Amino acid sequence: QVQLVESGGGLVQAGDSLRLSCAASGRTGDLYAMAWFRRAPGKEREFVSAIRSSDDKAYYADAMKGLFTISRDSATNEVFLQKNNMRPEDTAVYYCAADSLRDYYYDAASTYNYWGRGTQVTVSS
Repeated sequence: QVQLVESGGGLVQAGDSLRLSCAASGRTGDLYAMAWFRRAPGKEREFVSAIRSSDDKAYYADAMKGLFTISRDSATNEVFLQKNNMRPEDTAVYYCAADSLRDYYYDAASTYNYWGRGTQVTVSS
């Protein structure tokens, strides 16, 4: 089992930077990848970014490339998501996810068998 706890959400102003953290505990050595998804009000959950455990290769949704940066600290089993210049459309619940099922399809929610509870990010204009 793996437990995931997100932090770093809250109310930010448009133009601010945001850094979310996800702390993983438990059988983290079994993980192929960790990822961030988000669900905006009234919208479906969408993939933001993932990072592969074997080599820290990062993957981004096309719409997120150049906007978000994912990183990982293997020593502390934490994954981070950074974005500068937050915009109101970034308002969403951000979820951390972890995958011990398969080492591919990192942009698919079905790949991930562990999920955090999410952290709310609200961007005011």
